[in-house]
Amino acid sequence: MKTSHTKQFRSFIRAALLCAGLWLSLASVSVAQAVNDQALYLAPDLAPNLPSPLCDSLEAPPGNRLAFYVYAVGVQIYRWNGTGWTFVEPVATLYADPNYHVKVGVHYGGPTWEANNGGKVVAARVASCSPDPTAIPWLLLQATSTEGPGVLNSVSYIQRVNTKGGLAPTAPGSTTGVVAEVPYTTEYYFYRAKN
Repeated sequence: MKTSHTKQFRSFIRAALLCAGLWLSLASVSVAQAVNDQALYLAPDLAPNLPSPLCDSLEAPPGNRLAFYVYAVGVQIYRWNGTGWTFVEPVATLYADPNYHVKVGVHYGGPTWEANNGGKVVAARVASCSPDPTAIPWLLLQATSTEGPGVLNSVSYIQRVNTKGGLAPTAPGSTTGVVAEVPYTTEYYFYRAKN
């Protein structure tokens, strides 16, 4: 009888420890996601400084407010078609800080921005300007679709500003179809419609 109670007690303890371990795992994932989502809100206090009048067309339309911004580091991908370089897509990692310490998402073709929690926004170019001839243009993009949870769900406009690098190569490709990955950095500012 004593052995039966001991076995039951041990089974109960094992089950309790397993449940506690599962709860701690889920809690740590939730905390990590909350930290990533919160990191996007660290400093949404100032809109970017747009060189005027060259980049006046990049202002977010009235009725939209800055929600957050991120720093991106990645590559612009180009393919040689035999006579010139054609743009393929961007591939970048999004960070909450300018030293690229807290990863909050990714950016890829579409163009698409996807947060670590799975929420994403796809946008289309509205306007551009080129304040730096050695870098890809600055852009204003309008959201065409959003989905999933989190901060990207209700984005209306995106600005790409303070670009460095990313221009297509100047030398021709060695063979048709060859791909070039050109490093770039930038900042993306995300806006939402005012409620």
